Amino acid sequence: MANSKRQLFIKRRLRVRNKLRRVNAGRMRLSVHRSSKNISVQLIDDVNGKTLAAASTLEKDLGVVGKNNIEAATKVGAAIAERAKKAGVEEAYFDRGGFLFHGKVKALADAAREGGLKI
Repeated sequence: MANSKRQLFIKRRLRVRNKLRRVNAGRMRLSVHRSSKNISVQLIDDVNGKTLAAASTLEKDLGVVGKNNIEAATKVGAAIAERAKKAGVEEAYFDRGGFLFHGKVKALADAAREGGLKI
């Protein structure tokens, strides 16, 4: 096997991110990271290099500390939509990184859309 799983993941992440940057210039980026134990999301302004809002299952007020399931992803998605509205952001593009748009990542995106964030 010429490439390890990690190398393939990094190639996929860069391919997705570069394509999205070309297509969605000027919009905020909603970046997702999923580990085996947690899921987190950030709303990033790439022009200024600043994070405007973030949400994670590590936050105690969401009530899903240390969980990484579809229910937790839904709560994180709703939280980021609410925080994005407070930051004055209504539109963003969804950067799934190297993760497949399936399961937890899809649940997070759907919850953010239901919360009023246009992605």
